[in-house]
Amino acid sequence: MSDLGFPLDDARLVVERALDEDLGTSGTGGRDVTTLATIPEAQRSVAHVVARAHGVLAGGPVVALVVSAVSRRLGTGAVDVEVHVADGARITRGHHLATLRGSTRTTLVAERTVLNVLSRTSGIATHTRRWADALEGTGATVLDTRKTTPGMRALEKYAVRCGGGTNKRMGLYDVAMIKDNHKLAAGGLTQAYEAVRRAYPDVDVQVEVTTTEEALESVAVGARFLLCDNMTPALLRRTVEAVRATGEHVELEATGGLTLEVVREYAETGVDFLSVGGLTHSSPIVDIALDLDDA
Repeated sequence: MSDLGFPLDDARLVVERALDEDLGTSGTGGRDVTTLATIPEAQRSVAHVVARAHGVLAGGPVVALVVSAVSRRLGTGAVDVEVHVADGARITRGHHLATLRGSTRTTLVAERTVLNVLSRTSGIATHTRRWADALEGTGATVLDTRKTTPGMRALEKYAVRCGGGTNKRMGLYDVAMIKDNHKLAAGGLTQAYEAVRRAYPDVDVQVEVTTTEEALESVAVGARFLLCDNMTPALLRRTVEAVRATGEHVELEATGGLTLEVVREYAETGVDFLSVGGLTHSSPIVDIALDLDDA
């Protein structure tokens, strides 16, 4: 397991749900009508999980989780899994990522679920790595958001870590984030902040701001993490300078409409973070395949 904190329990839930979709739920564990019809029960094989493109690996432990779940559900026999590449490592086309030895039935039933998850998470890690590389030397860090695939959040945020990014809040429960609609409904920024502080005094509070004036109001009321939303680089720089001039230790994040083409310009304004929803909602997959040995 990776020292990046692989979310084992969440991954198991994802695997079980994915197998429900693929195998159906008839009988004790569903079925794969093609594999069960064409592959003898006793057949054994060696298969390789192979990268078809360059990227960054994330989700290697999923391979063993899937084959184990298939074997348990269908009674198709065991498969030994050896993962050759650590999560977070760069991979190249043709790179053997894992080897599977055992029941051919189990291997082929597991194939698509393995590849669906591994391609998705590795795609997120690969995309994140591009942002982390682009920010190198600026002192700023790329953050993810809550714009994740339903049911996949823990795995997708793990993939961001594998790519060199940092997770923001995990959900609505662990960090308060005051956005425009909260300010409007509560009667103002200060009112919203104070309401959160009264209700949840031990929870971190982040405030989204769109002007320098809002940023300074937030600092004055006690906010120590600001999301500077959709600001131009010039406005962002003025806001950062104004907040720093207060003497308070405030973390600042640029968010909204960021691209790799402008990332360094934004980072050089002095912000601590840049949040990018596209890490999880728009990352293309890394093409990964499973090949049986000919023998």
